[in-house]
Amino acid sequence: MKSRNRGKVSMRWIMVLCLISFGLGILFSNRMWIDLQLEDGFLFTRRRLGEFEATLDDCVSDKVKLIPDEEVIKEFSKAHEAIQSLDSSVAKLRMELPSNKKHRKLGNFENLNGNSTFAGNAVLRKKVFMVIGINTAFSGRRRRDSIRETWMPRGKSLLQLEAEKGIVVRFMIGHSATSNSILDRALDSEEGQHYDFIRLIIFKNHVEGYHELSAKTKSFFAAAVERWDAEFFVKVDDDVHVNLGTLAATLARHRSKPRVYIGCMKSGPVLHQKNLKYHEPEHWKFGDQGNKYFRHATGQIYAISRDLAKYVSVNQQILHKYANEDVSLGAWFIGLEVEHVDDRSMCCGTPPDCEQKAQAGNVCVASFDWSCSGICKSVERIKGVHSICAEDASTLWNALV
Repeated sequence: MKSRNRGKVSMRWIMVLCLISFGLGILFSNRMWIDLQLEDGFLFTRRRLGEFEATLDDCVSDKVKLIPDEEVIKEFSKAHEAIQSLDSSVAKLRMELPSNKKHRKLGNFENLNGNSTFAGNAVLRKKVFMVIGINTAFSGRRRRDSIRETWMPRGKSLLQLEAEKGIVVRFMIGHSATSNSILDRALDSEEGQHYDFIRLIIFKNHVEGYHELSAKTKSFFAAAVERWDAEFFVKVDDDVHVNLGTLAATLARHRSKPRVYIGCMKSGPVLHQKNLKYHEPEHWKFGDQGNKYFRHATGQIYAISRDLAKYVSVNQQILHKYANEDVSLGAWFIGLEVEHVDDRSMCCGTPPDCEQKAQAGNVCVASFDWSCSGICKSVERIKGVHSICAEDASTLWNALV
């Protein structure tokens, strides 16, 4: 019995052997399939790579035939030299004063009364004798109207003055701190009525403010230089009386001077006390307490020649601004070869001072009250000053003959 049972295999082992055989069969057949796939993929990849290499060789050989190495190097050298030359030219132009430039390209701005000739986006700067910028503020509407009614021509007369005499007169102003505010819109309306503004928003994006007068001065000169090719540039406050013909005759005497700075020169004390109106925060730069400023023209009115205006325009980003605008202007010129002209006819007093000088044959260029840094209560009084101290009407139209 025992020997017969020993020769038999149990059903359990038969099942185990069958499962093992089945598993080995699956494993072997899968490996063969994977190996075939890998071999086919490898052969396909090698075939495509061979085709690509052959195509690449053909392209390279064609390029080499078309452009030899020497020519490639030569063309690269030429391009490199051209770039270096362009960089050098740009750097040189940035350092130079644009004294011989007849054309300047401007951004978008409106053409007021044909003062400039347009050619696409390019503007040909019009040659004139002088450009006068009247410093004004949003609150100065009544002052502007009082000037229009006295010493500043209006409408067609203003255009005639520019066309025949090359004398440009504009109120200069920037924009308010709030974009498109009621102040800006009111000024837009006034400008549409009179066309006698130079808007620094168009040229230099100047924001109005009493403590921004130095910046405004720079913006004005830069904007005026871009727009007009003038021999002289004049800044005047909107509470000062001016005789335009006498001013033109005065400046004409200095035409031969390339760098001239004309006005009533002064040298007042540097005020270090914070509670004073003209306090100078940087008083320590001018030495010990009690020192005076260097000579500079009083801020009510002054004139500078073309080269100086261009100097301010080109270097406006690095010119330092002091608290007082007239001090700033004087500081910008103190280290240059500039002729300072002290002309006291540009700072006469109101009647009886300007009246007595006119009677003596010395008509004043400008009149104001020193005590008010302008004509005291100018809106009410400028007509009276004009009636007494104004030049003869023919003086302006006979100027610069």
